[in-house]
Amino acid sequence: MKKVYFLQTCDTCRRILKEVNIEGFEKQEIKANPVNVAQLEEMRKLTDSYESLFNKRAKMYKAMDLKSQTLLEKDYRQFILDEYTFLKRPVFIVENEIFIGNSKKVVEALKERIG
Repeated sequence: MKKVYFLQTCDTCRRILKEVNIEGFEKQEIKANPVNVAQLEEMRKLTDSYESLFNKRAKMYKAMDLKSQTLLEKDYRQFILDEYTFLKRPVFIVENEIFIGNSKKVVEALKERIG
């Protein structure tokens, strides 16, 4: 399976989608079509935690003062399900590998993986 979760209004997501060969990828725009429980569980199986899927740069993270709270895995999971901006993006799934976020290292690893 090849899938990408992204936000159309995010400049960084758009740049990465242009840089990477996404031919053959199923694309899901997370504002119009938010991540469901099954999709989030699938992502979680491919990584070490819900926290690794959680976007701590989201404006709502600061607005809700989540930094000062002790969040558990179940909290990260629920925040991602409740609000699309809490999913770190883009998220690429290539077979049984997941690439989360937009760091240079992650994007380079993704490019190497898909050629």
